[in-house]
Amino acid sequence: MQRAQRAIDNPALTVAIHAANDLGKPVLVFFCLLSRHPAANLRHYAFMMQGLEDTSARLERMRIGFVLRTSGGPSPLPAFLRLCRQVRPAVVITDENPLRKSNGWRVAAAGSLSVPLISVDADVIVPSALLGNEQYAARTIRPRIMAELDRFLRPVHNPAVRIAWHSPAGLSSLDASARLLDRVQLDRSVGAIGDCHGGSGEGMRRLRRFIRDGLRGYAENRNHPEVDGTSGLSPYLHFGQLSPHTVALAVRDSDAPRPARDAFLEQLIVRRELAINFVRFNANYDRLEAGENWALRSLKDHAHDRRVYRYSAAQLEGAETHDPLWNAAQIQMVTTGWMHGYVRMYWAKKILEWSPSPARAYELAVHLNDKYELDGRDPNGYAGIAWAIVGKHDRAWGPRRPIYGLVRYMSYQSTSRKFDSRSYIARWSRG
Repeated sequence: MQRAQRAIDNPALTVAIHAANDLGKPVLVFFCLLSRHPAANLRHYAFMMQGLEDTSARLERMRIGFVLRTSGGPSPLPAFLRLCRQVRPAVVITDENPLRKSNGWRVAAAGSLSVPLISVDADVIVPSALLGNEQYAARTIRPRIMAELDRFLRPVHNPAVRIAWHSPAGLSSLDASARLLDRVQLDRSVGAIGDCHGGSGEGMRRLRRFIRDGLRGYAENRNHPEVDGTSGLSPYLHFGQLSPHTVALAVRDSDAPRPARDAFLEQLIVRRELAINFVRFNANYDRLEAGENWALRSLKDHAHDRRVYRYSAAQLEGAETHDPLWNAAQIQMVTTGWMHGYVRMYWAKKILEWSPSPARAYELAVHLNDKYELDGRDPNGYAGIAWAIVGKHDRAWGPRRPIYGLVRYMSYQSTSRKFDSRSYIARWSRG
């Protein structure tokens, strides 16, 4: 278990239970906490550990074993293989992860085992492999997803195990508790978010509250950062504590107006799975080279344009620019671990405008996003940055502008007219 960190509505776990029942075996879930990760910090790990406590308790009630170990290094593979030598599995099931390193670990594990390793795409509605290749835009992926939606947008079966897990002598299982955080190397300068607790139980409570209080106005409010009409579920989806099936079915079957339900499902299914498709099929997803050719050519043509403002990485991180809207967005992200999607587009485009080169802008945007966003290192974040800076899932916009070329431009004035920016700035400004 890595990407789908939950005991309910988890297609990978469902496959494992069915396989175990057919083979007359018990089920053991293994999770490896990386001791060293270049982007690991207390914010991410505290939320994740809260979720794993929830998952561990649920698995115990399901009579499924759970082993949590630290890696001792930057890869989970050695710890995983040691566990396999101890328990001698008949088959290994894993949840798919399109991120470069995570997918590499699975390939290496498959080559090191003498038993089958089966990967299950447990984090989408329509399995990514069915789409075949990288999709150009929402308009190209939407009909492909819709053609498969009735087949896959169904409740996930949660079968019971026939044989309970009994831990053999000598098999240590570390507690999924905060004490484990003392064993790993973390950036502790990025603190946990006190009012955002991880776990499937908390995610379900937030889902029910959103459907009750927020879904009806979603179509009108979702692009208004000052009122925050979003669901707040992105961290729970990112860590796999909530299944997209669970969320989609709850929204689809609610009594909210059809336009509100459709608007939410467009974001949850079409846009989210477009981002996952981008990361799965574009090896450069976190680098400038991920961009569309027209955008890369245009940015190259304007690479030497004069920058009126230039800010260092430290100035950007500290929200020390001349732009009050940008500063407010950065402060919101640093403080809460989240930034509204609409202002995040503006945030990334201004990094392009204020950086010495497009490549440096892309690097800075990825670094800040992955460091402070609670759902950092997520396909949605990478796709959003690629859209803002290198035209991914967008088209050329004329006339040409300095620095941006044909990449879509956003200004303080035009962006502020879309919502009550004064209220947003007042809320997130320092003093």
